[in-house]
Amino acid sequence: MSTAIKIRDINKTYGNLQALDDINLDIKEGEFFGLLGPNGAGKSTLIGILGGLVKKDSGTVTVLGKDIIDNYRETKKSLGIVPQEITFDPYFTVRETLEMHSGYFGIKDNSEKIDELLKALSLADKAEIGPRQLSGGMKRRLLIAKALVHDPKIIVLDEPTAGVDVELRNSLWNYVIQLNKEGKTIILTTHYLEEAEALCDRIAIMNKGKIVKVDSKESLINSIDKKIIKIKFADAVHGLEEELVEIDFKLNNNQRQIEIETAKKDLDKIMRKINALNLDIVDIDIESAKLEDVFIKLTNLGGDDN
Repeated sequence: MSTAIKIRDINKTYGNLQALDDINLDIKEGEFFGLLGPNGAGKSTLIGILGGLVKKDSGTVTVLGKDIIDNYRETKKSLGIVPQEITFDPYFTVRETLEMHSGYFGIKDNSEKIDELLKALSLADKAEIGPRQLSGGMKRRLLIAKALVHDPKIIVLDEPTAGVDVELRNSLWNYVIQLNKEGKTIILTTHYLEEAEALCDRIAIMNKGKIVKVDSKESLINSIDKKIIKIKFADAVHGLEEELVEIDFKLNNNQRQIEIETAKKDLDKIMRKINALNLDIVDIDIESAKLEDVFIKLTNLGGDDN
């Protein structure tokens, strides 16, 4: 698999703040890649450098083998970046905005592509109105359409579903998944970790200007030794503290459901203890760790310094 984006030794400072600290990253062609991190981790700065909006202090970035500085025009055509900030010229309609943006890439007649985007992003009935008349969610759809109108090979989505309703979010992801199946490289930053877990093949987690981990989604999740057991009983139960001594569990308010968090190696021992109680069990659910658990551990959001 060829490399879509190669980032080497990228540094960026703002005064005394080291926004990016020796960033090295390879993203393969056709990947659905997640770039995650808390606020201030450096994600948007890195995307700004990639798009030519932020000047790096040192290092190199290549897009499809071309340096983003030496081959600015060529690499710009290969990228479609959806920014977080919503900005439009208020004097053009939705369709005119997309036609004008196409012209920046030397595309004169792409009405078929524009119609495809308007339909896919549920903007067809808004094509002849101005951005001022659009809702916040509609404006974000237009941002996405602008990024895709020149049919780029690499699509960068920087918090694309912030403030977007559930229906649009689902239709957007269906469209983006289809683009990925067609061979487009997708790079996603999001604070909705369930989105990244559902969509991404590989994930890089950033914190304080550094990349702290890059791995497949499965490997990241499997690195957390955690199982959550949820057991629902037919009737309320009492005295479990004495029966399940040495097992840390939560009992819900109606005394009918317990939740146990444990290491994988202790799962069998705990289940044998539960069975030995001879209680009437109506449901058992066992969950593994989630991407959120990995994120919290690697970015130390839980406050544990170990």
